[in-house]
Amino acid sequence: MATLGRLFLTTHYPSLVAVRWASKKSGGSSKNLGGRSPGKRYGFKKVEGAFVHAGNILATQRLIRWHPGAHVGMGRNKTLYALEDGIVRYTKEVYVPPPRSSESRDVICQLPKGAVLYKTFISVVPTTEVGSFKLVNML
Repeated sequence: MATLGRLFLTTHYPSLVAVRWASKKSGGSSKNLGGRSPGKRYGFKKVEGAFVHAGNILATQRLIRWHPGAHVGMGRNKTLYALEDGIVRYTKEVYVPPPRSSESRDVICQLPKGAVLYKTFISVVPTTEVGSFKLVNML
């Protein structure tokens, strides 16, 4: 009986370690997240006739849509920027690809007869800014 009493008198104390269960169901992964990224803001930054300083960005582009003209440079990511202070000019010029080039084989063959190709050039005409403050130019 004494051994039987010991069995009943010995109680196991519960563990002091708290057990936590998940309060929310796991979401899993979703696969349709494309299209929610913000736009890259490509396009022209300066309009025709605007005065620009050397180093100003004229246009950003992924593919070559505008070509650098006079006093305009092209960066590694095809960004066009002004090399001189002046006024921005946009011009379109007729483009004739060199014979036996990949462009003439791929592009010209698909065009209808009599079609003309144009390239848009962005140029800067060097001038001094009119109406600027003399003190600012002296700095």
